[in-house]
Amino acid sequence: MFTGLVETVGTVVSLRPAGMCTVLSLRAPLFAGELVPGQSVAVCGACLTVTALEGEIFSVDVMPETLKKTKLRSLRPGARVNLERALRADGRLDGHIVTGHIDGVVPVREISRGRDGFLLSFTLEEETASLVVPRGSVAVDGVSLTVARLAGASCTVGLIPATLEATTLGDLRPGDEVNIETDILGKYVRRLLETGASFHTNTGASSLSPESLRDAGWI
Repeated sequence: MFTGLVETVGTVVSLRPAGMCTVLSLRAPLFAGELVPGQSVAVCGACLTVTALEGEIFSVDVMPETLKKTKLRSLRPGARVNLERALRADGRLDGHIVTGHIDGVVPVREISRGRDGFLLSFTLEEETASLVVPRGSVAVDGVSLTVARLAGASCTVGLIPATLEATTLGDLRPGDEVNIETDILGKYVRRLLETGASFHTNTGASSLSPESLRDAGWI
């Protein structure tokens, strides 16, 4: 599990095929020396496992399905990537719960300057958009951001200068692809509603539905 607070920006050293996987090697002077094989690292928001270490360079294996469903497929040597190690059990959850399982890849539609900072806009797939709420959280290239505006599938997030400086989001231009991960809490709620799961109240078992949630005071 991650928090969406990027620890450092690394650099792609190489990508090479190795059997069924692609080995992605990254330079990360800030924490490569602290890693051990088997640890999880989010690379532009995608959870990957450390397989090899050499000085300030570490390598991860990327499965074909991960390449297909994330922007990692377009990485080239020299590209900058957001990096975050998995959250420690005694760590602070300063962002939001990020699993590292990407929901989709979308192009940046617009980058503009707002009254209180910068605004990044993109259009989500319909299924993904249904899991996003105004003032909720969404991870963009592994960065935890707040949804500033939501109109149908059109989503806009706010960016402060510190985020632009500390992550690769400051490098983005219209048309560039970004990894998107929606809030895991919304996914569980939707799944429960879809399956018609039951829960117990003071009056006995009840089917889970928007109406029952409203009656129980949850919404």
